[in-house]
Amino acid sequence: MSTALIIGASRGIGRELTRQLLAAGWQVFATARDDATVAALQAEGAAALNIDVTKPEALAALGWKLDDVKLDLAVYVAGVSGPRAGSSAPPTAAEFDAVMHANVLGAMQSVPLIAPLVEAAAGKFIFISSIMGSIAETQGSSVWTYRTSKAALNMAVKAAAFDYPKATMVVMHPGWVRTDMGGPNASISVQESVDGMRRVIETLSIKDSGTFWNQAGEKLPW
Repeated sequence: MSTALIIGASRGIGRELTRQLLAAGWQVFATARDDATVAALQAEGAAALNIDVTKPEALAALGWKLDDVKLDLAVYVAGVSGPRAGSSAPPTAAEFDAVMHANVLGAMQSVPLIAPLVEAAAGKFIFISSIMGSIAETQGSSVWTYRTSKAALNMAVKAAAFDYPKATMVVMHPGWVRTDMGGPNASISVQESVDGMRRVIETLSIKDSGTFWNQAGEKLPW
């Protein structure tokens, strides 16, 4: 049986990814930030853990809770969008900290805890980013803080890939998805996004480590 860890499975992409993997017969560890969601994930068949990625001590606990588990797949989904404004309205310190802690610091702190478990299975560690983190594709400043956080996440994963050569570490744009973050006018459903990402993930190999893809199987520019 293949084993996966979904970090940020409360709703949206993380919840759907958990659902699809369970339906495919995987053993799934899934994290959420509240007891009610943990209970719901457990009822669906996941080994659910109450973890807040913005709290270093909670992430550290994740490491020992998964002691000796070999992960064929780990996906860091957790993240927040923050203020919608562009560069004409700088974020407050609290807004900046909230976005950077969830989108970047949590991911960076998860790497030394989780990547060795992925390496043990010669598995894949996927980080959900966004095309908004691509400097080459930037065409405006809306959601300025979020864009900056995803660019930082991209760099963190690209750099970390050198230290874990037995794990395939990849950044992925899920598409513009109809979630709480993407909004009701987004172009694809959560199911379509996760279906696409799973197909792409299956094709990835170690030679793809440190690269950036979307759910349609297209390699993206940094």
